[in-house]
Amino acid sequence: MNQELHYMFVKFARVWIPDAEEVWKSAELVKDYKPGDGILHLQLEEGQEIEHKLDPKTKNLPHLRNPDILVGENDLTALSYLHEPAVLHNLKVRFIDSKLIYTYCGIVLVAINPYETLPIYGADIINAYSGQNMGDMDPHIFAVAEEAYKQMARDERNQSIIVSGESGAGKTVSAKYAMRYFATVSGSASEANVEEKVLASNPIMESIGNAKTTRNDNSSRFGKYIEIGFDKRFHIIGANMRTYLLEKSRVVFQADEERNYHIFYQLCASSHLPELKTLKLGKADEFHYTKQGGNPVIDGVNDAKEMTNTRQAFTLLGINESYQMGLFNILASILHLGNVEIKDRDADSCQVPPNNSHLTVFCELMGVTYQDMSHWLCHRKLKTANETYIKTTPKLQAINSRDALAKHIYAKLFNWIVDHVNQALHANVKQHSFIGVLDIYGFETFEINSFEQFCINYANEKLQQQFNMHVFKLEQEEYMKEQIPWTLIDFYDNQPCINLIESKMGILDLLDEECKMPKGSDDSWAQKLYNTHLKTCALFEKPRMSNRAFIIQHFADKVEYQCDGFLEKNKDTVNEEQINVLKASKFDLLVELFQDEEKATTPTGPTGKRMLSVKPDPRGRPNQSSKEHKKTVGLQFRNSLHLLMETLNATTPHYVRCIKPNDFKYPFTFDPKRAVQQLRACGVLETIRISAAGFPSRWTYQEFFSRYRVLMKQKDVLADKKLTCKNVLEQLVQDQDKYQFGKTKIFFRAGQVAYLEKLRADKLRAACIRIQKTIRCWLARKKYLRMKKASVTIQRFVRGHLARRLVKFMRRTRSAIIIQKYQRMYVERTRFKRKKAAALAMQCILRAYLARQSYNKLLREHKTILIQKMVRGWLARQWYKRSMAAIVYLQCCVRRMRARRELKKLKIEARSVQHYKKLNIGMENKIMQLQRRIEEQSKENKVINERLNGLESSHAVETEKLKKEVGRLRNAEEDAKVNSNKVTSLLEELARLRQELATTQKDKKVIEDWAEKYRDEMEQMVSELKEQNGLLKGEKEDLNRLIQEQSQQMTEKMKRVLQEETQQLESDLNEERSRYQNLLTEHLRLEERYDDLKESITIAVPKPGHRRTDSTHSSNESESTYMSEFAESEEGSRAGEDMTRGGDMSTFLKMQKRVSELEQDKHSLQNELDRREEQFQRARARDDEEHKKARSAELEYESLKRQELESENKKLKHNLNDMRQLLSGNAGAGSSAPGSPAYKVLLEQLNSANEELDVRKDEVLILRSQLVSHKEAMQHKETMTEPMSHPEDLHKMKDAGEITQAYMGLKDNNRSAPDYHKMNEDGELWLVYEGLKETNRLLESQLQMQRRRGEEEVEGLRGELQRMKEENNRQQQLLAQNLQLPPEARIEASLQHEITRLTNENLEMQNTDDPEKIRQYRISVLKRMIDLMEQLEKQDKTVRKLKKQLKVFAKKIGELEVGQGESVSPGQTVDEPIRPVNIPRREKDFQGMLEYKKEDELKLVKNLILELKPRGVAVNLIPGLPAYILFMCLRHADYVNDDQKVRSLLTCTINSIKKILKKRGDDFETVSFWLSNTCRFLHCLKQYSGDEQFMKHNSTKQNEHCLSNFDLAEYRQVLSDLAIQIYQQLIKCMENILQPMIVSGMLEHETIQGVSGIKPTGLRKRTSSIADEGTYTLESILRQLNAFHSIMCQHGTDPELIKQVVKQQFYIIGAVTLNNLLLRKDMCSWSKGMQIRYNVSQLEEWLREKNLMMCSAKETLEPLIQAAQLLQVKKKTDEDAEAICSMCNALTTSQIVKVLNLYTPLNEFEERVSVTFIRTIQTRLRDRMESPQLLMDTKMIYPVTFPFNPSSLALETIQIPTSLNLAFLTRV
Repeated sequence: MNQELHYMFVKFARVWIPDAEEVWKSAELVKDYKPGDGILHLQLEEGQEIEHKLDPKTKNLPHLRNPDILVGENDLTALSYLHEPAVLHNLKVRFIDSKLIYTYCGIVLVAINPYETLPIYGADIINAYSGQNMGDMDPHIFAVAEEAYKQMARDERNQSIIVSGESGAGKTVSAKYAMRYFATVSGSASEANVEEKVLASNPIMESIGNAKTTRNDNSSRFGKYIEIGFDKRFHIIGANMRTYLLEKSRVVFQADEERNYHIFYQLCASSHLPELKTLKLGKADEFHYTKQGGNPVIDGVNDAKEMTNTRQAFTLLGINESYQMGLFNILASILHLGNVEIKDRDADSCQVPPNNSHLTVFCELMGVTYQDMSHWLCHRKLKTANETYIKTTPKLQAINSRDALAKHIYAKLFNWIVDHVNQALHANVKQHSFIGVLDIYGFETFEINSFEQFCINYANEKLQQQFNMHVFKLEQEEYMKEQIPWTLIDFYDNQPCINLIESKMGILDLLDEECKMPKGSDDSWAQKLYNTHLKTCALFEKPRMSNRAFIIQHFADKVEYQCDGFLEKNKDTVNEEQINVLKASKFDLLVELFQDEEKATTPTGPTGKRMLSVKPDPRGRPNQSSKEHKKTVGLQFRNSLHLLMETLNATTPHYVRCIKPNDFKYPFTFDPKRAVQQLRACGVLETIRISAAGFPSRWTYQEFFSRYRVLMKQKDVLADKKLTCKNVLEQLVQDQDKYQFGKTKIFFRAGQVAYLEKLRADKLRAACIRIQKTIRCWLARKKYLRMKKASVTIQRFVRGHLARRLVKFMRRTRSAIIIQKYQRMYVERTRFKRKKAAALAMQCILRAYLARQSYNKLLREHKTILIQKMVRGWLARQWYKRSMAAIVYLQCCVRRMRARRELKKLKIEARSVQHYKKLNIGMENKIMQLQRRIEEQSKENKVINERLNGLESSHAVETEKLKKEVGRLRNAEEDAKVNSNKVTSLLEELARLRQELATTQKDKKVIEDWAEKYRDEMEQMVSELKEQNGLLKGEKEDLNRLIQEQSQQMTEKMKRVLQEETQQLESDLNEERSRYQNLLTEHLRLEERYDDLKESITIAVPKPGHRRTDSTHSSNESESTYMSEFAESEEGSRAGEDMTRGGDMSTFLKMQKRVSELEQDKHSLQNELDRREEQFQRARARDDEEHKKARSAELEYESLKRQELESENKKLKHNLNDMRQLLSGNAGAGSSAPGSPAYKVLLEQLNSANEELDVRKDEVLILRSQLVSHKEAMQHKETMTEPMSHPEDLHKMKDAGEITQAYMGLKDNNRSAPDYHKMNEDGELWLVYEGLKETNRLLESQLQMQRRRGEEEVEGLRGELQRMKEENNRQQQLLAQNLQLPPEARIEASLQHEITRLTNENLEMQNTDDPEKIRQYRISVLKRMIDLMEQLEKQDKTVRKLKKQLKVFAKKIGELEVGQGESVSPGQTVDEPIRPVNIPRREKDFQGMLEYKKEDELKLVKNLILELKPRGVAVNLIPGLPAYILFMCLRHADYVNDDQKVRSLLTCTINSIKKILKKRGDDFETVSFWLSNTCRFLHCLKQYSGDEQFMKHNSTKQNEHCLSNFDLAEYRQVLSDLAIQIYQQLIKCMENILQPMIVSGMLEHETIQGVSGIKPTGLRKRTSSIADEGTYTLESILRQLNAFHSIMCQHGTDPELIKQVVKQQFYIIGAVTLNNLLLRKDMCSWSKGMQIRYNVSQLEEWLREKNLMMCSAKETLEPLIQAAQLLQVKKKTDEDAEAICSMCNALTTSQIVKVLNLYTPLNEFEERVSVTFIRTIQTRLRDRMESPQLLMDTKMIYPVTFPFNPSSLALETIQIPTSLNLAFLTRV
């Protein structure tokens, strides 16, 4: 080994040596190796030196280590040295350091389970890998899926993805992600969403087929092969699943720390649900089949939630609730069956205890009888030739039989679910192709290996054989394609091992034969194996210490199998009678499971640990014989495996090998031992060995030349690069066998690339040393000169410093002596003062103490005397009170005794007859008097009743009044109570305050005493505080200064915060605008799709004619009615084309459903708006009704006033008629006749005065009605609030004086209102009466004022009449003068005269001070101006008619001139010289409008929109000419007030633009052309709308051209939405053009040649960075940007819109480039960062050249610029980390970490980024609030705005080219 590379074993060369712990260890040679040496002197990485002995027999040298620049490659075959340690180290570096879990190994994708959720499977990653070549992107499961999908579409061949690996390696997840990729990329071709169903099958299969093991929490305990079907358009149409090797033994047994299948725990966790109460389940710990593992809970998994997901998946796949409950019944019965207790009866029999609860539940759920099931659980049936016996079974055998039944039921249920899943995924249309995904066990070897491991390893042998053949085939094809000589590569062929297992008399054959033997056993089968294969097959061995095991040499390793249980597991039988009991069930689903049940071959069940289940061959016959049911497990598995291999061989395979990095599920932890074991078992190392046996390193000639140009001399470089490479290789590598020259590549043996890299590194190192030598010499001399100069300077300054220090020391010594003298004096004086003060204080305190003692003694004596006095008084009073109480009590007793005696005497006297007689004397007289009095009272009562009836009404009102008064009094009473409570509380508070005052006074005295004592101390403290105050003042100034600085900082901070908030609001606005535009795009896309499908259906089912909808109702309605007559005709013309397309009904239904949902949303919003409007209208109606009711009381009075006003107006009319007659008479007497112009002018002025009087009359009536309603409203609200004017009525009043007068009158009324409570009870009558009186007064005053005004106007009219007579004379003179002028000068002369007259009148009116005259004069002037304008319009119409006649005559003259040579009819004349008016005069009268006929509308749209091509005709037009023409046509329709014409033109225009964009939407020029014209049309609608905000920049003529009749604001919104749609289509078109150029031009192409070195690549060749003829460069991108910009400028696109387009272009370039950089490890290098920065600078230069630097396009490239800078900056120290964090603010944390992980050196002088540095970066960026998304959204479109851009072009100057074929348009 490596003997041919002995020249590479020199000092400092690095090698790999075996190691017990790390498998392989790196070491470095400390001494050159010489051929024949037996020892290598090595030094380990930790510094230890060792001696490595070589094998004396083979003399094989250790494996050489690859250069550092090759470590971490995407493809293992790109390594120069291909061997096991290189592969292991490369995987470890990628996994641990770079956090990359995927690596290519030739055609194999190696996936290492990270045991951590990674953000690399989102939709953005899927979009990034979609459509990319496999070698262009970093390894990923999506790349494999994309390659399979692409090959299926390209080669029309079915594909397979084979995913294998150990349990816990991530096979299921990898297969799931592959299926998700297909579902996302391809989509579904039907409305059934098959891709969702395919993904929904995963939760179901995981719940019934996955379980927790010691190696994996979600381990798949079965293999599956899923075929995903596609149609001819490669859309998913269905799927089919085949399963293999279900581990049935897990149903009844689980090892420690393992679980049963997930579905059982999900059921137990959901047992509380009402629908699952009948299952009588509980916790998982209560059932034998779920508690054996001892750990029923998985951390982070909610079984109840997973149960919900499973049920939803069942529902999605069409398994309804009844079937689901049936499945749950069967699963629950299995759990109850496991809890059935079986007890011993004797040694050979057992029994189930009677009334066993779990067996009872089992029978209820399964619908079987308790007696039959309990009987056959403990008995078996033996059959002989003639008789059948029923025999009891021992307890152990009965338990095994019970477990076998449970396993059998679960296997049947599993197969039933798989069948129904396949039915749900079955394709309804014919399948064109498929992609299969195989998820199956990897190679397994344990301490005890049984039948399960045997079958799994047998399957892996077959798969490895297929893999080896495929790899060998690819190598052979590569050599043949390059036409190089090759020899047969020796690779491991495992066909002998497969023959050992499956051939005749093989292991499986002998096993089946032994199973048929009546007394077959595992021992006899083992002996047969020994006898048959031990001496004949080298792959079969017998263990030394066992006669019940055998060893097979598999491709991965030797495996020892234990023979125990092989026969039972191969038979897989169950008790036939138990099956019969289940078949007799009343449960339909259970009967369905066992309808084809086979009979048991033996009466006993299996006793093995794990059982296997294989799904039968789906191609088998539906009615199979009983023999088919008797097939053994091995035979069934072999048949299904052969079927699988046939399927795989018929497809193109793609391999994914999943590796488990450690057994403890630690994230990103790599165990080399486990990894090597799996790499050997999965065939990765075999791939490396096959590749290394030939020519593993392959370079194109161009790549080789670019990489090793440094090894060539100038004379060696020839024009032919292929010949140059040959010459150089012959010089560098002497052995011709080390390389071969192909047609396009150079093939190298293993290690040759490393040798060439060593030569290249040595050459570069020598050049670097030479450069360093020169530079270091220059630097050293510069340093020496600087040091010399610095030392002289330092000496000078040091000497001066020492002298200054000596002088300073002397001065300080003298000063210290003086300070000490004064300090000692001060200390002594201070000590004396302190002693003196202490003595005085002590004397004072002592004297005060003695005085207080004397005072206290006197005080105590005085208080004692007072206490004695009070006590003695109290005792005397107490004695007096007791004596008085006793005396009173005695008096009461005596008086009570006397009263009782008197009462007794009275009672005796009352009983005597005499007493009664005395009492009844005079009683009869009294009775008679009472009768008479009763009669009188009755009469009085009648009178009183009558009075009461009369007063009831008044009392009722009084009662109401009193109630109100009572209520008011109650409120007052409550207030009084509250106030009384407050008074009480205040009194209490006052007492408390008095107490506190007394206490305070006492305290005050104490304080005063103490104040005198501490006064001296306080004075001293004050002095000290004064000193401190000075210090504090200084601190205060410092603090003030600090506060000012902080305030400035806070101000700046607030400014920054305000700016940030402003930016945030702007971003929110842009997001909202973007959201609206995205919704608009989605709506329009669905609408277009709906129209397409409707058109396709219209071919078969003709639709009736459309109905137009008024476009002024809603912009949405106008959009929905864009199908015009012209569009229908176009549909008819394209019917044949649409027939060829063929409508997809399913897609149509889906899109129709989506459109209906959008329409429902729109209708719901419209209904909500209508509902609110109705509520508003109802509220307004209620208010109107109230106002009408309020006015009803005044109708009669109003009618009277109206009659009076009418009579007055009749008088005025009569006076005016008299004046008119008088004027007519005067005019008749004059020179002019009644029909003269002056007479007409006077009559019109009089009529206008009459009309003004009518208007004044109407105003008076309106004002009166408003005042009445206002008064009623005031009356209505009088009792609640103060009167207020009604705002609506006030707004309707036209005269401010009248409003003021009405208001003042009402206000005076309110002030002077009497006390109406005295008039009647409620005051309403007085209120009404006063309101009527006030209204009468107000109306009378108004009537008088109106009368006065009428008289004044009559007087004014008389004066005006006199002036009119004078004016009449002047008009006659003017008329005579005008008649003498030419026709074209008459109008100007009349206008000039009128202007002069009005100027004179204005000057006269300025001298008058009467405002009434001024107002009347203004009114008359206004009416005259109106009359003049009407006359001008009439004259303009006359002129236009004459011009039309002139055009007709001119056309006829031209026809006559052309047809002079032809025959002319007798009635025609050809020589009539008619000349039209000259052109300049006609241009002067042009009003900027185009007239067309209604029937020419379709022709207009067809010629101007549908058939107009941007190239050719449109290039030579004025920018935006179609928009101007359409607007001029719209102006004419507005001018003639034809709303139908306006609506039709706008609708047809918008519809036609949509159709041309739909037809030619991929043409950038077309889209840009109509974007420009749509914006121009929108700007014209704004500019000429009449709104002041859009008329600021208009000229006077342009303002005259404004629209006069229609408000098209809603159509402006429709056009704005259409412009947004066109803009987004322009961006998509531009993106489709730029997308193929970006990666090649920005990343792959070397703009600066020679900077980027090319590293060797593996089997997956990446795109070359050398510019070939077909590749794109940066120049291609710049040329394309120039083309875009020139086209938009040529079409007259708004500059602001161009800036937005350029910004979007640069965002796409930056996002696509950065996304590819983040997904390509080979692009993350220092030199590539330089290339990117140079390319970005070229883009910036382009922006400067086009004056677009202010369009924010450069900012969109900021993430890419920062990523390029990140590739180039230092990445070592903490300072570097801080600089990176501050620099990369436009990149997210995940992007920064990704770039650092992907950073790859291209030569030996660069260093990799350490893991510690990356963790430092992550720690510093931990607090960033940002999105975790890795890639930028390339589909994001910035929200577009259309700033108003008015045009300075005058409409009347626009000429229509004849090339547009618009001769039918008439200029007006």
